[in-house]
Amino acid sequence: NTKPMRPQRPKKPLKTATDKPMLERLTAFFGNPAGYHTPLPDADAQHALGALLVRAAKADNTYLVEEIAQIDKVLCERHGLNPVQAAKMRAECELLEKAIPDTAKITAILEHAISTAEKEATLLALWRVVYADGVNKEVEDSLLHEIEAVLGVGPVRAKELQDQAHG
Repeated sequence: NTKPMRPQRPKKPLKTATDKPMLERLTAFFGNPAGYHTPLPDADAQHALGALLVRAAKADNTYLVEEIAQIDKVLCERHGLNPVQAAKMRAECELLEKAIPDTAKITAILEHAISTAEKEATLLALWRVVYADGVNKEVEDSLLHEIEAVLGVGPVRAKELQDQAHG
């Protein structure tokens, strides 16, 4: 008693909804992150501070992870942000830093918006970013002395803040 075998159809490879490679399908499903652009933030005091921190970090033509971590730490502490919010704000500040090439213009936003104590805290934060990579270059000193002058922090107090950040 043998049953006659039914003829089998030739097996075809299973087709997906599209013949696109998996990466393309995932990109289409989740959207294209490369196509997303962070909008330029308002040039308020909070973003101006962040832009100056980024400018200080980039002054020596490097932008190291230690400097980025220090920027995020400052943004967390100064604005009560969690790490993800600080990273998002830093991304916005990076755009603002790029959009306003004149350091004095960014600094002027802070000059009129924050108290003397906040100006000093800003300068201390800037020096901490500069020292985060373990190397202090003349171009960084020049930039921070320019910022000190616009903020109206005197040379003696500015030097004390620099020493505090370094020590």
